[in-house]
Amino acid sequence: MDSTLLIILLPALAAGILVLSTHVLLGRQVLKRGIIFIDLAIAQVAALGAILAKTVHEFEHLPYANLLLPLIFALLGAVIIAWLAKRFADELEAMIGCLYVMAAVLAILLLTNNPHGAELLKQLMDGQILWVDWPQLLLPSFVYAAILLLLWLKPQLLTGSSFYLLFAVVITLSVELVGVYLVFSSLILPALAVNKLNSRHALWVAYGVGIVGYLTGLLLSAQWDLPSGATIVMSLMVLGMLIRLFRRRGAR
Repeated sequence: MDSTLLIILLPALAAGILVLSTHVLLGRQVLKRGIIFIDLAIAQVAALGAILAKTVHEFEHLPYANLLLPLIFALLGAVIIAWLAKRFADELEAMIGCLYVMAAVLAILLLTNNPHGAELLKQLMDGQILWVDWPQLLLPSFVYAAILLLLWLKPQLLTGSSFYLLFAVVITLSVELVGVYLVFSSLILPALAVNKLNSRHALWVAYGVGIVGYLTGLLLSAQWDLPSGATIVMSLMVLGMLIRLFRRRGAR
């Protein structure tokens, strides 16, 4: 591997590890709550805010619009889901799915007459992790570190309504870094690989699945000139399936 490729891959891998640092914890909580599509829904709502920030002339020139508008939309989505969770708990997953579809359709409608619409939508969905640079990681690093410290000091935040607000902040930053598909995969696939595993090492196994998945996906995408986001998703999927099969055989 030449040095130029290594220079490109290192910040991308760092971005992946940074995303996993919070997403593995939150993903396990998502599985416990049985609200699998919450990450897709809030990520799509944040992406809708990003589309408005990049396509509406009035927003384009506002300071930090590319960050603040997606965050506002994600927080609004989190508040809606928290409200639904209290009043429609037995139908929550269906309503979260409806929120996701509504945000996705609105994004398509907003980009219908935009000459760069298809490219922007692909960028938000699949992400551009391969082109992440070190300065882009500074803000997420500080925010994720603060959230991890907060969860360490007050782990009960994961089980209360404040979980949705923390989730919205994390998702907003992650969508900007890696795209909607990788946000979902980073939350669910490592957590699913160790789901119902009664071991004190389960969390570290989940982190291992995520890191190896990102590293493998980046190397394969660079080697064979494949889309990096999609390749990482497939790597995480295959690795997660292998872990589950290994666990099943071990149980037998």
